[in-house]
Amino acid sequence: QDEEKWDFVLVSDIHEVGSEKEIKRKKFLDELSKKGFTIKKIEDKKLFYGVRAPKQIFQKYQGLLRKPDNRLQNPNVHQDIPATTRIRIVNFILQNTTTPDLEKLHDLMKKKVFEATFPLHEKEEVREFLKEKWARWRGIFCQQPIEKIRCYFGEKVALYFAWLGWYTCLLGIAALVGTVVFVAGITVFSSSQVSKEICEASNTIMCPLCDQKCSFWLLSDTCTYAKVTHMIDNEGTVLFAMFMAIWATVFLELWKRQRATVVTNWDLYRWDEEEEELAMELINNLQHEPRQYQHSYFRSTIILLLVLLMIAVLIGIAHALVIYRVIAMALFTQSNFAFLREQANTMAVMTGAVLHYITIVVMTKVNRRVALYLCDLEKPRTFSQRENNFTVKIFTFQFFTNFSSLIYIAFFLGRINGHPGNYVRIAGKWRLEECHPSGCITDLFIQMAIIMLLKQTISNVMEYLVPWIAHKLRKKQQRPKKRRMILGEEEEAEDPCKRQWLSNYQLNEVNIFSLFDEFLEMVIQYSFTTIFVAAFPLAPLLAFFNNLFEIRLDAIKMMRLCRRMVPRKANDIGIWLHVLEAIGILAVIGNGLVIAITSDFIPMQVYKYTYSPCMTENNTGVDCLTGYINHSLSTFRIQDFEPYTNGEPGLALTGLCCRYRDYRNADDYSYTVQFWHIFAARLAFLILFEHVALCVKLIAAWYVPDVPQFVKNQLLDRKHSNLHEELRWVMPQKV
Repeated sequence: QDEEKWDFVLVSDIHEVGSEKEIKRKKFLDELSKKGFTIKKIEDKKLFYGVRAPKQIFQKYQGLLRKPDNRLQNPNVHQDIPATTRIRIVNFILQNTTTPDLEKLHDLMKKKVFEATFPLHEKEEVREFLKEKWARWRGIFCQQPIEKIRCYFGEKVALYFAWLGWYTCLLGIAALVGTVVFVAGITVFSSSQVSKEICEASNTIMCPLCDQKCSFWLLSDTCTYAKVTHMIDNEGTVLFAMFMAIWATVFLELWKRQRATVVTNWDLYRWDEEEEELAMELINNLQHEPRQYQHSYFRSTIILLLVLLMIAVLIGIAHALVIYRVIAMALFTQSNFAFLREQANTMAVMTGAVLHYITIVVMTKVNRRVALYLCDLEKPRTFSQRENNFTVKIFTFQFFTNFSSLIYIAFFLGRINGHPGNYVRIAGKWRLEECHPSGCITDLFIQMAIIMLLKQTISNVMEYLVPWIAHKLRKKQQRPKKRRMILGEEEEAEDPCKRQWLSNYQLNEVNIFSLFDEFLEMVIQYSFTTIFVAAFPLAPLLAFFNNLFEIRLDAIKMMRLCRRMVPRKANDIGIWLHVLEAIGILAVIGNGLVIAITSDFIPMQVYKYTYSPCMTENNTGVDCLTGYINHSLSTFRIQDFEPYTNGEPGLALTGLCCRYRDYRNADDYSYTVQFWHIFAARLAFLILFEHVALCVKLIAAWYVPDVPQFVKNQLLDRKHSNLHEELRWVMPQKV
């Protein structure tokens, strides 16, 4: 039975005899034969070559990487090598076998000599268990069989699912707290003093929101918007932001402990990736010389400049989205539909969010190509180094793609637009947007909600449907030829390998970045869940439900829709851990800035403890925020408008002034003392929040050890036992 097990299958088109491609294919297969590989050919619409490596290759691997104590005790015993290790070694040899023309498999695939190369999904007990118990929607709330995933897909995939399961588990706690904060906000929907003042401000006339067809409007018209804003922007939000900063740290520290436990059970805690790679190089070619470490300051400078250029392009795209919102706002306010005119700002925000999502989808593909090109320029020494460099670049590009627009809404919207009579304009024509009198945080809430919902619905549906449809189409294309082969060539059709190879070929292609894509998707989601969570407390809840489906979706894709992934050995999630730690620090900074700048929390507190009736009149019988809205609005004389501002007279006839959101003097429109008080308070809060949150993160990191004590003791006992055993072999008569 073992004789009919094949490590890899190579697929090629049927080329003309004597053609260049046919000669190149023969040369490559001859090189494999020289290394002792067994090769089996099956012909269908394509040519299929099964390859099986000789046992000597795996014996060399075991001999090179076996621990010294094992060599002493069992010098001649070779245990059965796991299927994942076989596939990994054979894949390495296939990728690094060179033809007499100095071409490798990668070059031959580029020239269409070979179309595909993949390990087989074997009909073994582990696979059947995973298909029935793991890759099923009905197991959505069941624990994952990490050990069996490792046995079939290797350590790297197993660690991804272990991390994703752990992340989802702890996300449940964050989701619960976020939901409580959001529900608490709903319960005070109508009780806020600020909301009440806006709803009762039927005599407060606001300045027009655009130049041409916008009339003066009453502040009370935006009563509902003010209530929604307070539902999001309240004291609970500040506490939740602090909680999420601590949660992010505790999650990573607990993951480090979980990872240490898992890899210790796999006996990989001290595994050395560099040693493994050198061993496989020597197995493939005994004359191999290791590639030396090199560093070029010139090349690094060029790469850095190109990365900065790409970031500038991404920021430029964010500026384009801002321009779209400004123009859309102007067009909606001039619409013939009353609903669009009345909800112009909200419609501009929502359509801008959809456009932002489309931009993310498109730029993700562009970012990948640019990051790969930059990695090729760097010429990394090993595949692992290339993967790390690619990870850092693609995450940087994706971060700016996903968050540039959110950063604008959070920190710049309504703060760089000028004031009536002196507005900042794009191309001297379109005014920049303004914030609602109750704050800009609702705009950020809408933007995040739309992007997260679209990413977690459309993206996930496409992630499942595209491979499923592609698999069905490939299967359908193969079926007619398969029937003809059965009818016309009975003997060949009876080959037990043929059906298995064809069914594997019909599955969707996987590549070296298939698992990387899953990691990137989850890390970007983690960024959404932590960095701007102060503006969107429901982010952890959406992420939690998404991940429950994501685990099974990935499992179904890997087991049923895609070819078998080449196993990778690993003892951690690699550079992703450093990326997650960086996101944790960005989360503290981002949430601190949202509360200090985007939220009205600080202006309210300054008013409450400095300018409110409670402080100036010593009146404790009223709400201390009474009068806050009037205090936060500045007055503008209508005759000071620019000449081309044609606001309809309407309500303006009842008074000579209109109000706008800012802290400016009524005579010369310079900043008031209150503005500088609030500015100082925002800065002080930001410094205090970030230092307290970072200190708490450091304390949490210290309090929760990275490695559990029982793991340390287990490693200590193992070292002691190994040394003791070695001493018995060296000095048997004295021990």
